[in-house]
Amino acid sequence: MVQAKGITKTYNKGSGASVQALREVNLEIQQGEFVAIMGASGSGKSTLMNILGCLDKPSGGQLLLDGQEVSQMDDQALAKVRNQKIGFVFQSFNLMPRANALENVELPLIYSDKADITRLSREALESVGLKDRIHHNPGELSGGQQQRVAIARAIVNQPEIIFADEPTGNLDTRSSYEIIALFQQLNQQGKTVVLVTHEPDIAEYAKRIIKITDGSIVSDQANASPKDAALALDQIPKQEVRNENK
Repeated sequence: MVQAKGITKTYNKGSGASVQALREVNLEIQQGEFVAIMGASGSGKSTLMNILGCLDKPSGGQLLLDGQEVSQMDDQALAKVRNQKIGFVFQSFNLMPRANALENVELPLIYSDKADITRLSREALESVGLKDRIHHNPGELSGGQQQRVAIARAIVNQPEIIFADEPTGNLDTRSSYEIIALFQQLNQQGKTVVLVTHEPDIAEYAKRIIKITDGSIVSDQANASPKDAALALDQIPKQEVRNENK
């Protein structure tokens, strides 16, 4: 589904200075995989996700999505690819504060040719366990519920691949594993999931773990025994809050 060939990314800092965020990255992601991309802050993992997800363009190399060359597309063409093929989930949720959950989920469908966007959005919210929260604004929802709205928004257009950038970074322990359980469920339904994280314990729930350091892939291994987030939830007290500094 995704083929990255010799991808580089260089940012110009002015006065002739530049920073190379990605260095000759070669990567293939097959349909139906659940991949975790791991790395410390500044390693290039989010830059890689942005390029694989067509949010940014590489400085060099070639990127194919579902067999289609996308690395040289203009912004309008990339926007169309994102709307048709890709769903995104971010650490900060990126919800519209004055819109309720249903209205937030409807956003990706506004410019589509879908007939009944309200019904589709309701179904997406129900699929992530928010049937009773569709008319609540983000400020009336917990962090975990807000991230569920973001996931519903990501899947409402039936994308072929979902990119999640540190989706558990702002959540307590139990909410984190509820979100990972949702990603595992989506993957079991056939969705390709690419999860960016700096947390080894979160990466262990993926089927494949890629480690990136200083803009280069240093390890790419299958996870023979991915953990089950749904089972892990039974062992996490509801009142426990994850140490954000670990």
